[in-house]
Amino acid sequence: MTRQPAGPLSGVTVLDLCSYLAGPYGCTLLADLGADVIKIESPQGDMLRQFPSSLAGEARFFLGTNRGKRAIALDLKQKEGLAILHRIVERADVLVENFRPSVPARLGIDYPRLKKLNPRLVYAGLTGYGDKGPLSEKGGFDQVLQSLTGMAVFQGGGPDKPQLVLGSVLDYFTSALLAYGVAAALFHREKSGKGQYLSLSLLRSALTIQAGRFVWAESEGRDVARDSGTGGLTGIHPTKDGALYISVHSNHFWAALCELIGRPELARDPRCVSMRSRAEHAADLVPELRAILAEHSAREWEEMFGERVPCASVRPIEDMFDHPQVLAEELVTTLDHPVVGHYRTMTKPIKLSDTPGPEPSAAPIFGRLMCCIRKFAVCGGVSMSAHAP
Repeated sequence: MTRQPAGPLSGVTVLDLCSYLAGPYGCTLLADLGADVIKIESPQGDMLRQFPSSLAGEARFFLGTNRGKRAIALDLKQKEGLAILHRIVERADVLVENFRPSVPARLGIDYPRLKKLNPRLVYAGLTGYGDKGPLSEKGGFDQVLQSLTGMAVFQGGGPDKPQLVLGSVLDYFTSALLAYGVAAALFHREKSGKGQYLSLSLLRSALTIQAGRFVWAESEGRDVARDSGTGGLTGIHPTKDGALYISVHSNHFWAALCELIGRPELARDPRCVSMRSRAEHAADLVPELRAILAEHSAREWEEMFGERVPCASVRPIEDMFDHPQVLAEELVTTLDHPVVGHYRTMTKPIKLSDTPGPEPSAAPIFGRLMCCIRKFAVCGGVSMSAHAP
């Protein structure tokens, strides 16, 4: 095997006991930083493997969110499987699980118990709603928490027409918080020698991602405006061909837009002296703007606006695989998978100049029967993926 570049988390062993998306991808972000991530699945496998996919034999979302890991299948409901996990924990650095709060203790893998085996263990528990409270034992899912916490109301523009933010944005945000929290706990351990318990939840993440809205002064009523609305000038607009997003929050960008669309006098119009005044008169201004945008295609306007007006023609994600800026930033890599074959996918989201870490590797296939776990030399009834980085 060729020697891989060291990452800032090289030498750190992470046990990923998670299913679905938020927990597993948080562990993938740790693998991107050089951690040795071992995905420990039940005999049924991660639920994400079972999601519908046009790929034969694998789920697209599983491939995209589990790169750079090895995989083991353990039945933690059996004493043999639990004993194996306990042996691994003794030499691990991090354990991440996303069970409901009561489950780890029932399985024998809760933090107080594992802390006795390894006082240096950083243990991250990811739940839907938190460790306590009336909803704590409910299963949590991205779209459920979007609906609960107001995200769907803001996305749709009101309680009578809610819309979900597609793309599991809450799950992915939680993944980033997970990696951030684990890295901070490992840094603290370097100073103190002690591990600790991290509590994360989709509920906590849903309110964190809305920090700009989640402010309520004593002097305000319930129906106070919580979003920085611009009346529709900043947003997606139809053009002669395709849709175009433009951002004209500031007077500087508004003036540049007016000049480039051939209406410089609008920048001096009394209705347009500030962002707030433009929002107040948006019902009149938006139709004027769209009538002009209909004269050219979205790509043409994008070219004409250049760097002077923040904008982008609306594209499908498929365009990103060959977009010149994406390629210049080396954000796409080609991986080889024993079932899917070659596929292009995301590389690491963070570039580090001195400790870049290993190159990404394909997500593991579901474990095949083996007599022992390499590296830990623990014998027992275990299945481990033969496809491992």
